[in-house]
Amino acid sequence: MTQDERETIAARLKEARERAGLSQGQVAKRLNLHRPTVSEIEAGRRRIAAEELDEFAALYRVSVEWLVRGSDTDANAEEVLLAARKLSKWSESDLKKLEELIRMLRKPAKRRNQ
Repeated sequence: MTQDERETIAARLKEARERAGLSQGQVAKRLNLHRPTVSEIEAGRRRIAAEELDEFAALYRVSVEWLVRGSDTDANAEEVLLAARKLSKWSESDLKKLEELIRMLRKPAKRRNQ
């Protein structure tokens, strides 16, 4: 990977984090990284492993394809951005409750009823 490619990915990671309404500290905590590590990745000064790229994409709810190449089929980007802005004002406790609710709703109905 060239330095230009690394810088492009770094810029997209920062953009995705901001769109998700997360701080570098929140990202570091959720991905079990140090905050300076997230900063170094976003600045393009630290290489990112493929597994890490997958984790960032999942956390930010973007495709790895968008992070690497800039192509994305997300037609709802503005709605996602608006929701992220609103959620960024929520307390950590409220965000955890929402995350638990989403996990529960994602489980197949059969498992929820057991």
